[in-house]
Amino acid sequence: MTCRICGAVLPEGAMFCGDCGSSTSATPESRRRLDTRPGDTTVIERGARRNSGVISVPVGGSRAAAAIFAGVAATVAAPATSEPSTDAPAPPRTTPRFVLTFSTGESRTVFGTGLIGRRPLPQPGESFDQLVQIADRSLSVSKTHLEFGEHEGTLWIADRFSGNGTVVRRPDDGALRCEPGRRYLVPRGSRVELAEQYFTVE
Repeated sequence: MTCRICGAVLPEGAMFCGDCGSSTSATPESRRRLDTRPGDTTVIERGARRNSGVISVPVGGSRAAAAIFAGVAATVAAPATSEPSTDAPAPPRTTPRFVLTFSTGESRTVFGTGLIGRRPLPQPGESFDQLVQIADRSLSVSKTHLEFGEHEGTLWIADRFSGNGTVVRRPDDGALRCEPGRRYLVPRGSRVELAEQYFTVE
């Protein structure tokens, strides 16, 4: 009878090895210590990913530029007629523009849809009209902090599950902490706080 751990010769009926102290029923596999160090890959359970990361029902009017392009393409594709048309073309719909003035002293005119953050990056399958980058040395602003768009002439924002959250201060209301993934209308004159940075909407 030999020890399966160290190979020492044991007397018949021995329960432990006199050399290494292991049980005679122990095997190299049973004696191997578990590696408690984290692996290179960590699986994080999350809910089903939505296309835009926004929980509320999508609102229309944020793709005016795409609609204008589609109208131009339809005009180009239409067959030419020998008689000139007497109907004047309808003027293209204008997309509302908003001026965002940041606490860094910079201002940016935005329209349509977009993302704001230190290094905003769309998720696979997403597309936006603009990506607005904030210089934040304190790193209090998330890389992709919030999403914005337009609904009936008013800017809306949605916190993209940022690390430090987003607070909206409307001219006629108090401070409102945004629930991640939910859209909030931000009228002109409002202030949006992104951790240690902020911007005003005009």
